[in-house]
Order: sequence, then structure tokens, then C-alpha cells
Amino acid sequence: MTFEHFQKLVDMMFVPDGAGGALQRYQEVNPRSLHPLVLAYIGDAYFHLFVRGRLLSYEQNKVQVLNQFSAQMVSAVWQDKAYHALEPMLTEEEIAVYKRGRNCKSRVSKSASVAQYHSSTGFEALLGTLYLQEDNDRLYEIAEAAFQVISKAMMEEVAAGQKQP
Repeated sequence: MTFEHFQKLVDMMFVPDGAGGALQRYQEVNPRSLHPLVLAYIGDAYFHLFVRGRLLSYEQNKVQVLNQFSAQMVSAVWQDKAYHALEPMLTEEEIAVYKRGRNCKSRVSKSASVAQYHSSTGFEALLGTLYLQEDNDRLYEIAEAAFQVISKAMMEEVAAGQKQP
């Protein structure tokens, strides 16, 4: 980002209040008008925070362990698996948001297949949309269901790895 671009953003965000301070301007954002990658950006941030908060139920002292576990849980591979498990519980509108995010062009991670990465982008776009719509009950329901799917699948993978010589 250039300095000029940064300065323009700052100028748009703050307006003098006449007393030497600054008032933040806030405008409601319509998720339908946002680019799917912006929705995924918000959804990714939400899911990261959600997972980190949920992991505190299991570990409160070892930040490195929390960080490694949360990074794995929010990976494209696991988000893809979660989405496919949750798809039957989604509405047609939610699936349409997912598809809009899945189908947009973006860079692909080296740690996931192209399909998994696009799927996780769609999942994050769905979460971002629900967050911006302030549909907190539905957002929590989907994030919690995803957390349960991912944690169960991760434990099954660990158990299967321990059984093999």
C-alpha cells in the first residue's frame, strides 16, 4: 500500500469534531455489495478468533500449543472438510454466498489443493457475511458446528495414526 493510499483511508475514516479530537465515521456495510474476498477476509478473522476462544476450554497456559492447534484447525484443508459436513444444514441463500466466495479468483495456498482452498474461501465468505449481517446466533451455530466437525475429524486422524505401526 502506498502512503497516499494509506492517507486517503485515514482521511475517509476520521473527521475532526471541532474540539481537536476525531470522530470515527461509520457506515453500514451491505455484504452483498462486497467482493467475496473481502467477506472471506472478515470470516477468516472471525473463525480464527472463535477457534482460539474455544481452545481456551482445553488449554490456558501454553500459547505455542494454542497457536499451533488453532492454525491447523483454521487451515483450508479442515475448513473444506467442515463445509462439506455442514452443507446439509445450510439454507439456499447461505450456499449461494459460499459458492460466490468459492468461485472468485484468488491466490492458492501451497498447503491445500486448489479445490480445498477455494472451498475454504467460500466457507469464510459465508462466515463474513453472517458477521456483517450481525446474524450472531446463526454465525455461532455454524462456527460451533464447524469446530465440532474439525476437532472430531482431527482426533479420528490422530487415533488412526496411532493404530498403524
